[in-house]
Amino acid sequence: MDNEKHFGLRIDDKLLKKFRHVCEYDGRSANSKILVMIRQCVAEYEKEFGEIKLDNK
Repeated sequence: MDNEKHFGLRIDDKLLKKFRHVCEYDGRSANSKILVMIRQCVAEYEKEFGEIKLDNK
């Protein structure tokens, strides 16, 4: 858990309610759904452009 970071997000109330509806349909929490979407986004990017190298600082 030491590697986990908090990420705040400003979002319109109506959009958040709709997103939570989608999450409930998928059987996920909003947090886990966002993590899945971020992982997919990074994987698609790396598939097209190659692995993202990090400085590990």
